[in-house]
Amino acid sequence: MKKDNKPLNKYIFVVGGVMSSVGKGIAAASVGKILQAKGYRVTALKIDPYINVDAGTMNPTEHGEVFVTKDGDETDQDIGNYERFLDIDITKINYMTTGRVYLSVIEKERSMYYKGKCVEVVPHVPFEIIDRINTAAKNAQADFTIVEIGGTVGEYQSMLFLEAVRMLKTKNPKDVITMMVSYLPIPSKVGEMKTKPTQYAVRTLNSAGIFPNFLLCRAERSLDEVRKEKLALSCNISVENIISAPDVDSIYDIPLNFEKEGLSSAILKELGVKEKKQNKDGLLEWKNFVKKTKSNTKQVKIAIIGKYFETGDFVLADSYLSVIEALKYSAYATGRHPVLTWMNALDFESNPKKLEDLKKYDGVLIPGGFGSRGIEGKLNVIEYVRKNKIPYFGICYGMQLMVIEYARNILKLEGANTREIDPKSKHLVVDVMESQKENIEKGKYGGSMRLGAYDAKLKKGSIAYTAYGQENISERHRHRYEVNNEYVERLENAGLIFSGKSPSGDLCEIAELPKKEHPFFLGAQFHPEFLARPLRPHPLFTSFIQASIKNQK
Repeated sequence: MKKDNKPLNKYIFVVGGVMSSVGKGIAAASVGKILQAKGYRVTALKIDPYINVDAGTMNPTEHGEVFVTKDGDETDQDIGNYERFLDIDITKINYMTTGRVYLSVIEKERSMYYKGKCVEVVPHVPFEIIDRINTAAKNAQADFTIVEIGGTVGEYQSMLFLEAVRMLKTKNPKDVITMMVSYLPIPSKVGEMKTKPTQYAVRTLNSAGIFPNFLLCRAERSLDEVRKEKLALSCNISVENIISAPDVDSIYDIPLNFEKEGLSSAILKELGVKEKKQNKDGLLEWKNFVKKTKSNTKQVKIAIIGKYFETGDFVLADSYLSVIEALKYSAYATGRHPVLTWMNALDFESNPKKLEDLKKYDGVLIPGGFGSRGIEGKLNVIEYVRKNKIPYFGICYGMQLMVIEYARNILKLEGANTREIDPKSKHLVVDVMESQKENIEKGKYGGSMRLGAYDAKLKKGSIAYTAYGQENISERHRHRYEVNNEYVERLENAGLIFSGKSPSGDLCEIAELPKKEHPFFLGAQFHPEFLARPLRPHPLFTSFIQASIKNQK
């Protein structure tokens, strides 16, 4: 690398105040986006304060979806936000948990890495955190490394990560800044925006030896000057660095809102970086995309059949976050406003008449998942949409169930199933991958699935080939089970096309019906949603949306 192109090596830490789930991840991604638009190289990391080594063993209704990186790491959904906003591939070094950090320290101690020293929580755990951050920055050759620390300040779980921030700031005072994303409530009976919770949150952060440079103030409405000045005075932050972050119609408005507030220039000023001269607006493509999200009046209605929506009395769509965003991108690209409806698979088991409701929708999608709950309901849905020519897109488990349904109802293989649900079935049309048998026998579940990017070859003339416009593709996977090759020939003879296979031909990657039989009946063993980006919609999702639009007629 040329000397004048040497990375700036600046660090921006994003922490939360008052309450969780106020958008730290989107804020971090948006900060990265506006700096990227200024011509700088950006990478982003997520720190989860859980003992879990990765997100793969976390319950999706509690933690949200598991996002899989190109190199096969099971990470928090915010890694997906970073990839989508920054349009870059992020690797496993950019994700860490308390468990992952402790495991690394212990493994190093066992291999005499510390050369006989007494290994202590402080400083060795913070040192490990800093090493990981520096490695991620170096690998990306990043000018700005944005690090989001999960949870909120004051939580015991986050203390070691905050200590790492303090230590890094002490060593590199001109290269490290901290942002707090904090919530300012407006009690309905009071009608006034209250700053006191944020003041307390900042003081809690101060007690960890960290004094934030910026406040990103989340609220229902925009922050007024009176409250900006009040927060500046009480939190020891310049008023220019108190940024209003009100609720917006779309998360994709947030980078534009931040830029309107002058955040990128304020960050560069705070870090002593001279702005680059640019001939064009770095956010122009993004602005055009945002316009599309608002200008489309015609709708496309998609039903998503899942089982990870319910958490108590509430609905958590985050379990399928990447799928939802991928549908949106393709809908916007085809000039439609997506109307997405979550439907519980269990309802189609207890009430078969509910299947008639599917005629209200232009297309039906079944995303990935695990376990037996709701499976018969999903199979009923697949049979119904196949017979009624409603566009269907199955992802991972949704593709496996599509094959099972076809085996049961077309091949008449009674009780056809997957080993995951019924290992005693006479017809295991979906079986465990050979490479996974030992993992299951020994109970090795964490990080042991077929994970990450793998190549596949498409059959010319198929729906999949037409969608991609090329023969060779690479997609990200997360599964233990696959279509049993012993049944492939019988399924193909019955009309099902395996239009995508691994280069060796051993793994069925895509199954579909020919267009003359069904407008769009396709399943993918991989997870195409992980590669969908705002400015680069995924071809399979776009093809599905196009078929759904045609179904309206």
